[in-house]
Amino acid sequence: MAAPEITLDGAQTEIADGVSGLDLFPGSKDVVALRVNGELRDLDTKLTPGDVVESVTITSEDGLQILRHSTAHVLAQAVQQVNPDAKLGIGPPIKDGFYYDFDVADPFTPEDLKKLEKAMSRIVKEGQRFVRREISDDDARGEEANEPYKLELIGLKSTAADAGEGASVEVCDGGLTMYDNVRRNGEVAWTDLCRGPHLPSTKYIGNGFALTRSAAAYWRGSEKNPMLQRVYGTAWPTKDDLKAYQERIAEAERRDHRRLGSELDLFSFPDEIGSGLAVFHPKGAMIRMEMEDYSRRQHVASGYSFVNTPHITKGQLFETSGHLDWYRDGMYPAMHMDEERDAEGNITKQGQDYYLKPMNCPMHNLIFRSRGRSYRELPLRLFEFGTVYRNEKSGVVHGLTRARGFTQDDAHIYCTREQMREELTTLLTFVLDLLKDYGLDDFYLELSTKNPEKFVGDDDTWEEATRVLEEVATASGLDLVPDPGGAAFYGPKISVQAKDAIGRTWQMSTIQLDFNLPERFGLEYTASDGSRQRPVMIHRALFGSIERFFGVLLEHYAGAFPVWLAPVQVVCIPVAADHVPYLNEVAAKLRERGVRVEVDASDDRMQKKIRNHTKEKVPYLLIAGSEDQEKGAVSFRMRDGSQDNGIAVDEAVERIVSAIANKQQV
Repeated sequence: MAAPEITLDGAQTEIADGVSGLDLFPGSKDVVALRVNGELRDLDTKLTPGDVVESVTITSEDGLQILRHSTAHVLAQAVQQVNPDAKLGIGPPIKDGFYYDFDVADPFTPEDLKKLEKAMSRIVKEGQRFVRREISDDDARGEEANEPYKLELIGLKSTAADAGEGASVEVCDGGLTMYDNVRRNGEVAWTDLCRGPHLPSTKYIGNGFALTRSAAAYWRGSEKNPMLQRVYGTAWPTKDDLKAYQERIAEAERRDHRRLGSELDLFSFPDEIGSGLAVFHPKGAMIRMEMEDYSRRQHVASGYSFVNTPHITKGQLFETSGHLDWYRDGMYPAMHMDEERDAEGNITKQGQDYYLKPMNCPMHNLIFRSRGRSYRELPLRLFEFGTVYRNEKSGVVHGLTRARGFTQDDAHIYCTREQMREELTTLLTFVLDLLKDYGLDDFYLELSTKNPEKFVGDDDTWEEATRVLEEVATASGLDLVPDPGGAAFYGPKISVQAKDAIGRTWQMSTIQLDFNLPERFGLEYTASDGSRQRPVMIHRALFGSIERFFGVLLEHYAGAFPVWLAPVQVVCIPVAADHVPYLNEVAAKLRERGVRVEVDASDDRMQKKIRNHTKEKVPYLLIAGSEDQEKGAVSFRMRDGSQDNGIAVDEAVERIVSAIANKQQV
């Protein structure tokens, strides 16, 4: 009789009875779990003949999630060792780390986190095994009798998807499981309700973890629930991986656009105006103007027509578009206006609700509908820098990258079904080329498909729109990643994901294909055969918003914008006061060529001036003393500290003008 076999990592492999992943990978610290017949399982899972098994390494995405979830358990165990009265909330893995929520009498301090890290290290060194066991609901309630939040999750298990962020790692629709942390002598050190899987033992965690911060968090994310204390951490396969991550975080903090915005005097968020509402200072406004002006020129060259629409509108418009049905929570409350009353207080004219607009598309539809349209006008590309307002919760507002008021570079393209595919292809190329001009060139695409709980229109229309977008995205040659359920209510979308200078990914441009809003607004054009046809509508935001794109570029360049975007492109620095008139003449030549230039005639010493303007990240400093003046030259100093001396003024001017014209990158 032939020995039983499984398929292991694509190869047929003989197995003995009762074999587990631990037997297949003895002594390996690299393989931490298995995917058995498509499901993630613990490494000690017993395998049966015919199973299709894939090894899960600790460096894979699944492996990292398991590592971080296991480390979250060790954190919770350490907290209850130090504070036996602490009650457990939820502890899921998240991007680059994990968290765990606790109900404790006092908030955690930085000193507490250091103590907890030491307690975690002791648990890790013990090599406690993570042991899974199934348990009935009643037995789970008995074991968790002193854990009120776990008891609540047990009651919610059939609705785990709605139980709050992270709840799915604890319970799901089905049976319950517990994970025991078991010492080498067989003693159970600690237990937690969890779905798993986990690492074979705490030893696999190693020393690549750290606790990063603590914060308050509502239980299950609702302000109606108790406030808990959340401890965040990170975990990586090795200490070197942890150190590299910490260096990336430190670099990200140095590049934080909110910090740089203040240091470089670019923008601010005055309390008197309100959260998430920025004001741009002169230097910031200059950068923004350059961004917008270049975009305008490119849009004109590509056949777009500019429009402008108001900031508020009657509510009826958003009833027609569907925003009041599907997006009301993201809109500011209505302003009731135009109501009239007589002397006795009786209403003589009914008022109407007006709303700040969260989107520009309904108004663009009205422009399309304002007169009859012919197929000869299509594709019609309408473009607007339109300011919109969204009622974001205060907890998610984040500088320029998540604001409450912002300006979208918003285009809506109306075309025939026959033109749709070519228009989408051309549009994607236009978007990617323009992003490259601003210094971003590492992209992949994401395809957001229908949310079955939140959409308008019929399934056939959605399927057609999704298929066309997928084909266009695939043809671009870029990687395409699925985003199930991530579409807006009116149509699927492609989003361009761009990596910045330190490897972080940002969602940039979005392209949405929409057959539904033209239907809701009754948009029509006259076809070549005289019939009335419905146009296809393409929504496109290239930057997303000017504010957000500004913040992304500020962090990408760490404030050192390329010369074409820099608010001050050149500063002329005299060696002594006698050289100021000469540098004023140099500056005049630069201004004639459209260069933004200043002459520093302050009383500061030359070296201090150089330090100040280098700190302000000015691209070019032109320095001149008596010898330079006699030769009609300058010393040409770059932002990195390198310097070319004795450069003729005309040559210096041409260098600068050329760098601006060619959008030379840093």
